[in-house]
Amino acid sequence: MSMNKKLEATARLLEVMDTLRRECPWDRKQTFETLRNNTIEETFELADAITDQNMEGIKEELGDLLLHVVFYAKLGDEAGAFDYADVANALCDKLIYRHPHIYGDLHANTPEEVKANWEALKLKKKQRKSGTLGGVPTSLPAMVKAYRMGEKAAGAGFDWEQKEDIWAKVREEIQEIEVEMQAKNHEAMEAEFGDLFFAMINACRLYGIDPESALERTNKKFMRRFSAIEEAAEARGKSLRELTLDEMETIWQQAKKSE
Repeated sequence: MSMNKKLEATARLLEVMDTLRRECPWDRKQTFETLRNNTIEETFELADAITDQNMEGIKEELGDLLLHVVFYAKLGDEAGAFDYADVANALCDKLIYRHPHIYGDLHANTPEEVKANWEALKLKKKQRKSGTLGGVPTSLPAMVKAYRMGEKAAGAGFDWEQKEDIWAKVREEIQEIEVEMQAKNHEAMEAEFGDLFFAMINACRLYGIDPESALERTNKKFMRRFSAIEEAAEARGKSLRELTLDEMETIWQQAKKSE
């Protein structure tokens, strides 16, 4: 698609947003606060479409998310704080600043070098009072938050020297869980499980794995295989509880082989 077509589509979207905000009772009622939860939901729906590799779904969910971007920009314009152009230009300025290997004289030949430069520039421009981890949103899901904190700490030089070193930490956390299990100290067990999760999330980061995507992949796999057990039970005229564990395991392994 040509640049003119893209600009025309953007102008059309902004005009539609103006019309809806002016004429639709529901759209007139919305505020930053009322849209917030919907925005979070739309983001997760986009994430689902990406996980499913559903290109049509990705296109649709991107549109829903883009609606929220222009809606917030419209609200900002009405408040006299900022408009869509301010949002877009601020983003362009940020991208240019954080890509000195493209717009400046810095060299970065690998994605890892680009990422390291990006984090260093973010830290440099951040207000010092917020600290290295100050830019991590408090409302992020715990797994995503842990991953981002690990990234930011690593960008400041706080990381394992060799990625293989993380496994000693993982083994240490497992041992500490076992100690607290023996002591039957529930509160301490919770803390140690948290430490183990945090170590595993850092392991994912060090090995270039997105922990959220990895876990969701396993969730979907479990759902498929468990559904196969339920379907097999129904085909035999039984409820799931009427199957023995051995029967369930046999069906599970068959489902695993068929994938």
